[in-house]
Amino acid sequence: MSWINENRLVGAFLGAFFGPFFRTFFRSFFSAAVTFAAGLILSAVFAPAPLSAQEAPRPAFTSHRITDSIVMLEPADTNGNVGVFFGDEAVLLVDSHYERNVEALVAEVAKLSDLPISFAVNTHIHPDHIGGNARLAGYGVTLVAHDRVRLRMLKELRIPRRGGITFPQPAEAARPVITYSDALSFHLNDEEVRVFLAPPAHTDGDSFVHFVESDVLHLGDVFRTNMYPIIDQYNGGSFLGMIEAMEVAIEIAGPETKVIPGHGGEVSDLAGMIEVHGMLSSLRDLVQSAVDSGASLEEISAMNLSQEFDERWGGVPSWTFTDLLPIIDSELRARR
Repeated sequence: MSWINENRLVGAFLGAFFGPFFRTFFRSFFSAAVTFAAGLILSAVFAPAPLSAQEAPRPAFTSHRITDSIVMLEPADTNGNVGVFFGDEAVLLVDSHYERNVEALVAEVAKLSDLPISFAVNTHIHPDHIGGNARLAGYGVTLVAHDRVRLRMLKELRIPRRGGITFPQPAEAARPVITYSDALSFHLNDEEVRVFLAPPAHTDGDSFVHFVESDVLHLGDVFRTNMYPIIDQYNGGSFLGMIEAMEVAIEIAGPETKVIPGHGGEVSDLAGMIEVHGMLSSLRDLVQSAVDSGASLEEISAMNLSQEFDERWGGVPSWTFTDLLPIIDSELRARR
């Protein structure tokens, strides 16, 4: 037999025994190679960007400088703007936000002053304004509020959003140790800081804080720049009283006055307060006209009275004109 035929026999023999192995091997190898290459492509497309290219997490507070001695700290979650007043003698806060952000709050204050925080004034009873009280008390801060704020801390709290939400009774350490009935003044850092009771508005224990020499007001949640006003009837609030309270603030203010809102991302002014007062007054008059015409609440609800204002003030789903209307309606009918 020639060597050619011998080679053919050997090749046939090897093919018979090893052909299936090599075919399986190459198919597996090719499949694995394709899978590996696809994995590399998908990793390149969907892999997280390097940390340097990712968006940095938003800080707990954004600082808005108002004067050399007053700053508004805007929380990242928009709840409860905190006022900070500082100087050579002491640091005073207006509101304490939530407990979870107290350390961040203290750190922000440390950027402004080497002094510890001496006082925190609560503008009203809601958790986003008193939530940090107990922890601040642990730092040695003296808590101050209206009499009714302390009294309401003696039981569980309730707020009106989403049909009424309850919160546990605040800890004993969260209670103000200094309260007032009508007004009190701090004399600190060459400034009079006047704290006084507003007419029943957001609640019946709303404090306005007036930094007299600096011409700055902190109005708590009586004044919001981002949504319709919340009237907390569980805690003595009044829509008509809110109009009256805004008139009090407007009368105090001048053309250069700066105003810290309870909620909203920018420091406001006299024009901002006049805008809010105008919205409140217009809604009152629209509902009053409907009531005077003999319309029921259900009929008034179908009139879409707030259409002129909804784009500007109706952007927070948890409290819209639908929530506000029954309160306006009931107060107007009650005074007839």
